Amino acid sequence: MSAEAADRVAAVTSSRPGTPLQTSWFEFLLDDSLLEKHLQKSNPDPAPVQLIIQFLEQASKPSVNEQNQVQPPADNRRNRTLKLLALKVAAHMKWDLEVLEKGRLTIPVLNMLLNELLCVSKVPPGVKHVDLDLSTLPPTTAMAVIIYNRWAIRTIVLSSFPEKQTKPGPHQINMLNIVQQEKEMTENILTVLKEQAADSISVLEGAVRLKKDFYVHTMRTLDLLAADTAANGETESSTAGLRISADELHCQVHYDLGGIFFHQGCTDLPIYEKARDHFRQTKELLKKLDSTVHVHLDEKRLAGYWNACRALTGDCDPSDPQTTPYDQINSLIRAHNYPAVIEAFIKDNISRSLPNHFRRSVLREFLYKVQQGESGLDEVCHKLCVCNGVRDALEGEILSVRFQQLLLKPSKEVVDFILEVCTRSLEKDRPSEASRRNMANFLKTLCESLEDLSLVFVVSSHKLFMELLKEEERKVLVEQMRKRSATINLSAKPLPSFYDIPASASVNIGQLEQQLILSLEPRRIRQILIELHGLAERPFWRVNSKWEVPPDYINVILGIKDNLTKDLVYILMAKGLHCISIKDFAHARQLFSACLELVTEFSPKLRQVMLNEILLMEVRAHETMAAEGSKERPPPDLVSRVRGYLEMRIHDLPLRQVVGEECVAFMLNWRENDYLTLQVSPSLVMNNPYIKLGQLLASTCKELPGPKESRRTAKELWDVVVQICSISIQHKRNSDGRIGLIKQRESSMGILHRSKFITFIKKIREPLVLTTLISLFVRLHSIVRDDIVNEVTAEHLSIWPSSLPNIQAVDVEAVAVTVKELVSYALTLNPNNQSWLITQADIYFVTNQYSAALNLYLQAGAVCSDFFTKAVPPDIYTDQVLKRMIKCCSMLNCHTQVAVLCQFLREVDYMTAFKALQEQNSHDAMDSFYDYIWDVTILEYLTHIHHKRGETEKRQIAIKAIGQTELNTSNPEEVLQLAAQKRKKRFLQAMAKLYF
Repeated sequence: MSAEAADRVAAVTSSRPGTPLQTSWFEFLLDDSLLEKHLQKSNPDPAPVQLIIQFLEQASKPSVNEQNQVQPPADNRRNRTLKLLALKVAAHMKWDLEVLEKGRLTIPVLNMLLNELLCVSKVPPGVKHVDLDLSTLPPTTAMAVIIYNRWAIRTIVLSSFPEKQTKPGPHQINMLNIVQQEKEMTENILTVLKEQAADSISVLEGAVRLKKDFYVHTMRTLDLLAADTAANGETESSTAGLRISADELHCQVHYDLGGIFFHQGCTDLPIYEKARDHFRQTKELLKKLDSTVHVHLDEKRLAGYWNACRALTGDCDPSDPQTTPYDQINSLIRAHNYPAVIEAFIKDNISRSLPNHFRRSVLREFLYKVQQGESGLDEVCHKLCVCNGVRDALEGEILSVRFQQLLLKPSKEVVDFILEVCTRSLEKDRPSEASRRNMANFLKTLCESLEDLSLVFVVSSHKLFMELLKEEERKVLVEQMRKRSATINLSAKPLPSFYDIPASASVNIGQLEQQLILSLEPRRIRQILIELHGLAERPFWRVNSKWEVPPDYINVILGIKDNLTKDLVYILMAKGLHCISIKDFAHARQLFSACLELVTEFSPKLRQVMLNEILLMEVRAHETMAAEGSKERPPPDLVSRVRGYLEMRIHDLPLRQVVGEECVAFMLNWRENDYLTLQVSPSLVMNNPYIKLGQLLASTCKELPGPKESRRTAKELWDVVVQICSISIQHKRNSDGRIGLIKQRESSMGILHRSKFITFIKKIREPLVLTTLISLFVRLHSIVRDDIVNEVTAEHLSIWPSSLPNIQAVDVEAVAVTVKELVSYALTLNPNNQSWLITQADIYFVTNQYSAALNLYLQAGAVCSDFFTKAVPPDIYTDQVLKRMIKCCSMLNCHTQVAVLCQFLREVDYMTAFKALQEQNSHDAMDSFYDYIWDVTILEYLTHIHHKRGETEKRQIAIKAIGQTELNTSNPEEVLQLAAQKRKKRFLQAMAKLYF
């Protein structure tokens, strides 16, 4: 009996009431009536959607023939019944696509379900749906076609919405492959659906022209189909199935067609009019229907679609009483009636019918128009910003950064407008106490934010200020203002400040240089440089000492004759590189694109340099996304450009080594092993050390695990790495005449320096490549240390040579440091890799760091057993690992833990256990661990030793442990194994709590 089975038995036999067991999928095969009874429960477990998944998953499982070959799912009675059960569950749910989509049914599962519906509904196979005449088809057949095509266009729309990637937990074996396969299936289905979108739209447009009622399959009609009693035509007659009125179906189909047309409108604006018309008909039908039992749509989303369509098509009249506030604002903006927009915002501060996000989006739209060069809108932006700021203040929200910037140096007109908006934004009759309090706080904040004391006086003398702030508050505030500038009287005209003095050219240059440093907008950078060159003729690329371009490009850029162009190229590249370093790839793309456009006009060499830098940026952007959890493969265009770079042959072109390095790492990370092993030219391999390394790593990984003949590539990789870790040895005669050896570290004997090799490794994320490198360095480490007892373990050690011809040349310290760095880096990428955890634990063990080693051995066991709720696989906790855990506990003076772990070995190590229990100076909890001992011999020894020492209480605990019925040696072997497994789990969980 397994440990899991034992836990279930224990749960059932315990005195506590257990939860009802979940009904298994196969029980529905055994009892025809069970499904209907199950679905009628108030809260069935499993839920209907989960049942569909289980039925279809079982029906689509591939079979294996006698030759152990995988075959497609068999078309037998069992699988047909399972598919029918899935359809019956969907029929029970009234074919509500909204519920099915939200119920976590994936696209492949829904595709399978609806294709099965088409099959049982006798839709003619091999005929396009668009070629079918729905009016001549049986009602349930026509309805199946409509449901499938509704799902097709809905899926296209839903797939366009951004979806948060779920981060996988500790995966079971092959789980990542399953996830990847499902993703590929989804992408393939979506590709087909998008190709057939026009046909699906035509089918549904034909459906809304039919003026008859429709019928959809129910559980009963599906049962009749299964019983093959359709010969009497009952399932094909006009009254079979669930009746859905023409208006109900048309309402639903118009809504779905509106959704797909709205989705397509972003690339073709006139299509929004089609979407609007369909949504209008949906709204009209909803009003007309008395009952909407069979209409499943989101009315809030419909209202949103309707408002958006009206705004985009201009189909709204501000004087129409039915128009929403959104429509009114959009109409005023289209009519360029900006004063009315501002007036509407002020009035909305009282009614608060417009949400804040909409108001901010209107402001952003005007700011965008200003950036595009539309004149006369600065004042409108300021006034809208004020309206939004007052709205935020009334609701007690934090004031926006833009509004606070407006208060830095406002004019008197701006302050007057702020006070006007404040006055008009409070309810005239009786403003609420919260509004009064928030407005008073806002006016105080306004006074404190203004630096110009004459403007402070304008606010503090305003009628609203007098009404809302108590006399004491006003006095305190005015006093604070006086202290801030004791020499200036509030009622007097302020003295002219430094900023009132006409600025000299040097001041203008300083201000422009500051803007140049801060700006990331290529057009603005160019404009500033033009202005600067008009004021002074000097190299402005030196303005900021932190602007750096790679040394490889300095001479080419500084060789540009035109000074303005030279400054612009240098600064655009330096700013772009800085943006890449802080992972701001959006601005980096803008800066590099502008630089590429500029240099293309006069320098083919610099054009290629920029193309290389843009490639490096795109590679880093994709690798950054992958490091953050994205599983999306790089686009084929990017892979093609990387290949193009690796094969590039342009003489006299400055190349950065890092570009090639990252391109090779990119190809390894995305498993482009065939290209690296078969398609790279030999001359490239000879000239570029990173390509050579990449080719050897790809070849070695491709052949794992393989026969002995495949170890030739592994041997080549081994030789290259050994050379990298070797040191040059020079002979020098000492003063006494004897010849000595001088070892030179970081020599250039290998194809790369070790530091560059480590940097390259840390750009790799592919687990198999990292496992291969770890394996290689572990073997090399074992050979140079020559310590058979304390060897570090790793996967695939057998593919590497077992000796070195020139061991003295290898830098032992460099190998030790590299293996530690490599394993530590790998674990930052995947802290749950059992093999890497064991290797790291072994490294700590051989360096006498026993507490850290034990922690990692326990982690390795925890991740492969769901935190020890299952048995740890024997290939993880081998006898060697267990013996090392025992030694760790012994060196930490945790002798009772040693005794417990001695039971875990294939053959119990009684000698070590007894020796440990004789120790009286134990640093663990001693008798509290006796409950985890299942070996009767050890328990008997414990009883004897405590009796001998006169330790009565501890002896009683040992006797109680040995007296448990499940440890009786007369029990069947199955019961004894169950007792052992139970105690193993509990002990390891207790150890984890101690050491994690």
